[in-house]
Amino acid sequence: MPGPRLVFFDLDRTVLAVNSASAWIRRELRAGHLSRRSAAHGALWLGAYHLGYSRVDRMVHAAVSTLAGTPEALLEARTRAFWDDEVRGRIRPGAWEAVGRHRAAGDHLVLLTGSSPYLSALAVEALGLDAFLCTRFEVADGHFTGRALAPVAVGHGKVELARGYAAGRGASLAEAAFYTDSYSDLPALLAVGEPVAVHPDPRLRREARRRGWRVETWGGG
Repeated sequence: MPGPRLVFFDLDRTVLAVNSASAWIRRELRAGHLSRRSAAHGALWLGAYHLGYSRVDRMVHAAVSTLAGTPEALLEARTRAFWDDEVRGRIRPGAWEAVGRHRAAGDHLVLLTGSSPYLSALAVEALGLDAFLCTRFEVADGHFTGRALAPVAVGHGKVELARGYAAGRGASLAEAAFYTDSYSDLPALLAVGEPVAVHPDPRLRREARRRGWRVETWGGG
């Protein structure tokens, strides 16, 4: 017998009314954990991601390489402080409503994001979701090696992660829903049966209009 329907949620600018990656770069720069050059590269990577650049996975691997030698516990602690200080209060009102609606329907709720496992876990805990799929970092002896584990959760990597998760639960993406703001998530939107654009960027808004996809506004600025 089929299990609950899968519902996937993007994080930045979808569940959150902020791009947590941009906010993280600014915070790390202010704290001296990131050089101006690295911050500038990070901003370029984010811009390429939101433009749907096809090889952004290479940029993710390059960004993760800068973590080489950093203790995992240190990044986890900094991420929790970041969540408490700058992110927790930016969950969109409509995200709470959507989660409640799908929870009442008995759906299985999954965060599908390019963010780190550390921020993803905090978001899942706050929202009461069931699981997360995200970009994962290789760790050895408690320190980052500087390598991202494949597939990274961007573009077609999100589809691969979602498909593998669905298969593990005996579910089908054709019956799943996915909420996102970004045109860069077009592969995942095309893979599910119920694509939903939330506060879509201009390219996704045009695509949603062309394909007749539902567009939602969840508030929160």
